[in-house]
Amino acid sequence: QVLLVESGGGLVQAGGSLRLSCAVSGRTVSDYAMGWFRQALRKEREFVAAISRTESTTYYADSVKGRFTISRDNAKNTVNLQMNSLKPEDTAVYYCAATGRAYYYTGIYDYDYWGQGTQVTVSS
Repeated sequence: QVLLVESGGGLVQAGGSLRLSCAVSGRTVSDYAMGWFRQALRKEREFVAAISRTESTTYYADSVKGRFTISRDNAKNTVNLQMNSLKPEDTAVYYCAATGRAYYYTGIYDYDYWGQGTQVTVSS
């Protein structure tokens, strides 16, 4: 069993930055393709970014491309999401997710494990 714990959320002004981290325990982060999703109030959970298990290929939602960067830190057993140029519409609970499959995935049902989420609030 793998446990995912997100951290790094908070309140930031528009244009600011935050770095989210997802700590993986029970297994090695390099064993998984990882994803970040977010869910705003009264909206469905949506894909943000993903990194493949093999080759660490990355993929982003159009809404965050060029502003967010997903990365894997094998030494710390974490996957990170650097978020720059934040906008009020980025406000949401952010979740990390893991799957043992090889590539990057954008669908909620592609992932087997989920963290509890961390709140990101961007004020205008």
